[in-house]
Amino acid sequence: MSELEELRLEAYESSRIYKDQMKKWHDAKIVKKDVSVGDLVLLFHSKVKVFPRKLRSWWSGPFKVMDISPSGTFELWSEEGETFKVNDQRVKRYYDGDEKGTIKVLYLGDPLPEEEIV
Repeated sequence: MSELEELRLEAYESSRIYKDQMKKWHDAKIVKKDVSVGDLVLLFHSKVKVFPRKLRSWWSGPFKVMDISPSGTFELWSEEGETFKVNDQRVKRYYDGDEKGTIKVLYLGDPLPEEEIV
């Protein structure tokens, strides 16, 4: 009977070690969102997966962040004037191209002919 109890305790310990390792791996993969109140975000549409279309975007918006709760709920404001709450996993930050850190492409034409120096 004691051997059976030892095997059971060993299995519990092995399971606890495995869960701790998986939690550590999972937590290392979580990316913090750098969204604050007043930023613009895009909202993910999960219904698009049910009715897939080739050229349809899965993101809508932009929406303005009005409030962020500690539990990870975002209160968003749409341009129609309505506010609604969504989970933080359904939003991503919207970059309109004028913010610092964006890449701007400058196309150069043919160089002008140099004038002869006399």
